[in-house]
Amino acid sequence: MNYEDAINFIHGRHKFSKHPTLDVIKSLLFKLNNPQDKINGIHIAGTNGKGSTLTFLRNIFQAEGLNVGSFTSPFLIKFNERISVNGIPIKDSEIIDLINLIKPIVEQMDDDLAGDGPTEFEIVTTMMFLYFAKNPVDIVLVEVGIGGLLDSTNVFTPKVSVITTIGYDHMKILGNTLSEIAAQKAGIVKEKVDCVVGKLPTEALNVIKSICEDKRSKLFIPDYNYCIHKEREGSWSEKFLFSDNKNELKDLTIKMLGNYQIDNAGCAIEAYVRYKALNNEPINVKVIKKGLLNSFWAGRFEKVSVDPLVVIDGAHNQPAIVELADLLKNHFHNYDIYIVLAILDDKQYMNMINILAKIKNVHITLTEFNGPNNRKSTDMSEVIGDIYSENKVNFVPQWKLAIMDNAKQMSADDLLLITGSLYFISDVRKLFY
Repeated sequence: MNYEDAINFIHGRHKFSKHPTLDVIKSLLFKLNNPQDKINGIHIAGTNGKGSTLTFLRNIFQAEGLNVGSFTSPFLIKFNERISVNGIPIKDSEIIDLINLIKPIVEQMDDDLAGDGPTEFEIVTTMMFLYFAKNPVDIVLVEVGIGGLLDSTNVFTPKVSVITTIGYDHMKILGNTLSEIAAQKAGIVKEKVDCVVGKLPTEALNVIKSICEDKRSKLFIPDYNYCIHKEREGSWSEKFLFSDNKNELKDLTIKMLGNYQIDNAGCAIEAYVRYKALNNEPINVKVIKKGLLNSFWAGRFEKVSVDPLVVIDGAHNQPAIVELADLLKNHFHNYDIYIVLAILDDKQYMNMINILAKIKNVHITLTEFNGPNNRKSTDMSEVIGDIYSENKVNFVPQWKLAIMDNAKQMSADDLLLITGSLYFISDVRKLFY
């Protein structure tokens, strides 16, 4: 088997199907001697902010000199990114070795289960657990795929559980109310395991409080157990203060823009504090500062060109677009902002478009792209007539042409923002690297 064969096997599985229980992945892991039981990890769920919180945590632990494993999704350039050590994707040969071990078992399970064997995500999750069981690191940061309760990653007991944000996304799977979505996210809460949350709506927080009480899990809430105060912002940085009942950390700086990134950083710091307390170890303020400053998450308001100024951002759902709009208003109110936007058809695309269209200093170009595995991007030609905006909104079906047209219109003092689906951003990023 070569690398291409291994990747084709993975992507050839049931990509967007989901089993109603965790029985299938548990059976697969059992046949591999339960590698998930060998993981020393932190589990991270949330509607948005999972990847950013993970990268803040990873860089803090790395600044301490630890070897840090990560499991993230989706990938931007290459599949290997999903499993990494200290931010470096695992090798092609390691992917092949993992699939050589897993594939025969999966094929046998297909026969036993009448073709309803492990899905793509169950296989990728198993690869991650198996890799870190065979190649131990100091700590593994595990990002949930969708939800939490029935997510394939929810088969191990972490040292700390983290829930970053809760908003409306994946409603067909998770439920139509914040309470229903919160119950799914809080499925990662384990008996007597500390749980750190970010800023959550009251309705969602009440659900998580109840679940933590049932699980005897200590809950750590912003503005109650820990506090974050924005101090000031620069053109390409944010400065803030973090405090809890034992610590006060001043002059913290991150280079990932947005108030929501300050919230994610605060959530990461508190998770780090809880992990250190569990191990009876003191925190190191210099380590935290260095880790935060070094943190970078590709595709999250990432500057990919300086002249002209071009930024890409995977604001793939309505809560992310709301945060992005606030970022633009706070940091770029003196710019003319040209936005190229493409969204998957199963998102709340009209709400997302209208949120951006209400910003005074934007010009919006709607476009389309080929989604993964036949997932459709929104047919922007059909929706453009329903958009009310005082700003210029137009439609260019070919996304590369849309980017070129906007770049030609820009002056030296303008910003070109390319945003929407993470899959779209993955395609766009390849133009710049």
